[in-house]
Amino acid sequence: MHNETLRPESPPDDLAGFLPPLQSPTGVAEGTLVDKYGRRITYVRLSITDRCDFRCTYCMAEEMTFLPRDAVMSLEECLRVAQVFVGLGVSKLRITGGEPLVRKDALWLIERLGTLPGLNNLVITSNGSQLDRYAAPLFAAGVKRINISLDTLKPERFRQITRIGDVNKVLRGIAAARAAGFRRTKLNTVMMRGMNDDEFVDLVQFALDNELDISFIEEMPLGDIHGRNSSYISSDETRNLLSQRFELTPSGEDSGGPARYWRIPGSETRVGFISPHTHNFCDSCNRVRITARGELYPCLGQNDAVNLMEILRSGADDQALRQAIMDSMGIKPFGHDFSHQMETPQVVRFMSMTGG
Repeated sequence: MHNETLRPESPPDDLAGFLPPLQSPTGVAEGTLVDKYGRRITYVRLSITDRCDFRCTYCMAEEMTFLPRDAVMSLEECLRVAQVFVGLGVSKLRITGGEPLVRKDALWLIERLGTLPGLNNLVITSNGSQLDRYAAPLFAAGVKRINISLDTLKPERFRQITRIGDVNKVLRGIAAARAAGFRRTKLNTVMMRGMNDDEFVDLVQFALDNELDISFIEEMPLGDIHGRNSSYISSDETRNLLSQRFELTPSGEDSGGPARYWRIPGSETRVGFISPHTHNFCDSCNRVRITARGELYPCLGQNDAVNLMEILRSGADDQALRQAIMDSMGIKPFGHDFSHQMETPQVVRFMSMTGG
């Protein structure tokens, strides 16, 4: 990692100038976000950097051009956006990247997000590389849960998938999260035929042995990455494979995201499947994404976005920001269609640019 490329601006010493979430006299958040299909938006995924210390093959190009510092939202701007969303009734916020923990002073932001009244579920998605340093401070800051990307347990294969990563560092991060007090930490595994499909049973067993949850994710056609047609695996195929080794019992549990869960009797481990191709979850979509450069994407699988950065830097008040967010509900589509986009994706931005 080259630290000189990861330094943001210095954060302020206090929260002066940031307004608390707007509440009605009854205590219920005003202007609750509801799209034109009647879906209530309660979950925001907020990317605080497009940078990462890995270069995962399904997430970004090997030679990425990252955003210049002034094109990325400041930590103060991230906080302001989060405050307005919480004032609109959002109760779950996931901090993403890139790898969010390579952003200098990311903990400053997370500590303040953890104190927002009405934000009941502050969570983070990480590649695990920085957790041996940050797990304890994140727990103290009020982070409820960590999702950790882990596609393989084999060191050489891990380096091949991430191009530069060390799986042992991630395993230390997983252990550090447990030692810090985190429970129900979830592994996210992208399914890739010919790359890691021979490890799915081992990964579930690892989750069982370490009291973790695990979700298997169908690869999504984001960014110009060739070869997806040959590497794609469906959730049904993987679930059938796992059923030969484990007894999987359907569960109606909801973590507030897109995963559908199965239980393994006798354990607390949940095995989830995120299936944007085969079991589209759009009808119950409750989330929007904010990129590191302040773009609000109502749908991961579409290109329509609202530029919040212009409002943040125009001198406009929070009411203008609030109105832009509410207006964005008008461009949230009913759903995406990934079925014919594997080699020629409609969405040409990489996953790391959207926010994991």
